[in-house]
Amino acid sequence: MADTTLFGRLRRLFATNVIVRNVGGKKLKIADTDQVQKQVKSHLVDRYTKLHNNLDLVGTGYSTVHQIMAARLALFKDYESMDSDPIISSALDIYSDESTMKGQYGQIVDIKSDNDNIKDILNNLFYDIMNIEFNLWPWVRNMVKYGDFFLHLDINEKYGITNVIPLSPYEVVRSEGEDPENPYYTKFYLESIEGAHPYFGQKPSGKGKIEFENFQIAHFRLANDSNFLPYGKSMVESTRKIWKQLTLMEDAMLIHRIMRAPSKRVFKIDIGNIPPNEVDNYMQRIINKMKKTPFIDESTGDYNLKFNIQNLTEDFFMPVRGGDSGTNIESLPGMQYETTDDIEYLKNRLLAALHVPKAFLGYEESLGSKATLAAEDVRFARTIERVQRILVSELTKIAVVHLYSQGYTDAELVNFELSLTSPSTIYEQEKIELWSNKINLARDMKDNQMMSTEWIYKNIFNFSDDQIEEMDKELVQDQKQKFRFEQISVEGNDPQASGESVGTPSDMQQSAEEGGEEDDVAGSIFDQDEGGSPEGGFDGAGRPKEVSKYSKDGSARGRDPLGRPKIPIALAHYDALKKSFGKKANEILNETLESDKINEEYEDFKDEK
Repeated sequence: MADTTLFGRLRRLFATNVIVRNVGGKKLKIADTDQVQKQVKSHLVDRYTKLHNNLDLVGTGYSTVHQIMAARLALFKDYESMDSDPIISSALDIYSDESTMKGQYGQIVDIKSDNDNIKDILNNLFYDIMNIEFNLWPWVRNMVKYGDFFLHLDINEKYGITNVIPLSPYEVVRSEGEDPENPYYTKFYLESIEGAHPYFGQKPSGKGKIEFENFQIAHFRLANDSNFLPYGKSMVESTRKIWKQLTLMEDAMLIHRIMRAPSKRVFKIDIGNIPPNEVDNYMQRIINKMKKTPFIDESTGDYNLKFNIQNLTEDFFMPVRGGDSGTNIESLPGMQYETTDDIEYLKNRLLAALHVPKAFLGYEESLGSKATLAAEDVRFARTIERVQRILVSELTKIAVVHLYSQGYTDAELVNFELSLTSPSTIYEQEKIELWSNKINLARDMKDNQMMSTEWIYKNIFNFSDDQIEEMDKELVQDQKQKFRFEQISVEGNDPQASGESVGTPSDMQQSAEEGGEEDDVAGSIFDQDEGGSPEGGFDGAGRPKEVSKYSKDGSARGRDPLGRPKIPIALAHYDALKKSFGKKANEILNETLESDKINEEYEDFKDEK
């Protein structure tokens, strides 16, 4: 019977490196939890051993696992020494800094999901349980330093991952292909454990190791070289040879400067008529007398003549006989060291192998312009992106394990996307500029009617037919949202909530056809019940008859020659005005020149109503 426990179900889920889920219709979403397809394991161990192990372990009784471990430990020893180098150590720090930068909203890992619940669960996992704000930086540094980083996951049913424990790459072994029926099956072993483990609390098995399933270990690895599989290749591996050469050259320079650089003195001592057999004794007395320097012991205050060995090795004492110069002292200049160019050559090769811009390490004098730094910054950003893709791959695996343990098994299991912040603003600006140029080109082609919209979509933006169809649907949806916002801001109506639109020409026409309720108070004498004009128009409609009234200028568009303005009064407010004015209503309303006619028309209007 199939194992129905949580670990049994997780074992079946991670039996392959790829998790496939149907997210609707014919759409499938794939989560590659390893980002590396199965490699042929044969001869990989042999190649690895030949490359990195000079010892012939064949026939010694060691297994291939032990051969790999021995070769890796030899590499790790060099990596530890290289980490003490200021240039390489700074480069490792920069890798970690740039890979774990915070985004514009202060997040390290950006979580996108259609399900808010999943987003909250993953946010709790990464920021509360794993605490990646503090832990992700050392994890990345260990990965780029050793090429591998192992993270043990504590998994509980219904709760998911409750804790993570970093493991040393010195002790973890990755094993693939143990199950002949399933070549993708992967297990991990914790080697070299004496007694009970301080965290796991269990003793190793009879084989001297603790076993872990694939889903229990998150293996961050730089799998950019097949010769190192199933492990990763360190970012500093390519600098190992150059680093050793540079170290030897720097040591030689220091030794040369210390031993040969100081100036020396030549003491030419006139020995006069001293017999040859006494020259040596005489020279020794002169040397002892000249090379003893006064010395005061600070603790006791004693005065003593201390022998200076350094000067003895540097100076030359030569007896001379005859001549007019007598005793003479000459100085010899120190030897000039001319091999700094070789050190600069090796240092430049080291920096090139690290892929870190020189300006990031304090060597700004080598940059000719800002454009050079920008170009180097973009290339370095691509290197950081490779590291970030590995991080996202393993973080995705951790998220899948966490969601599956909490009961998500269907399409929701992969309903999320993780991303890290791009380290280069210049890189982002270049992408924005590229999109801006594409948009301008598309606009010009469309305005000049040179190409169709479909051609622009396919050839400039590289959209497929499905993407074009989806884009058309989204554009229609955008227009709907635009209309909704206009309705809310202008009419105070939300069409999505009410299911109706207000104030559009079609709404007014429909209301006129159906007939609407009349206002209690007329707004004008020309207001109609049904809206619109009757067939043939209103009685008296058209241009008003113009009557020549010279003295009063009484035509339809005339004016009062005396300058008295006509003050029209809205008939809708006529009754309200009369009531509010009381007895003085007629007196005030008679200010209009034709108040009697207006009053008469208004009375007729009310009778018709």
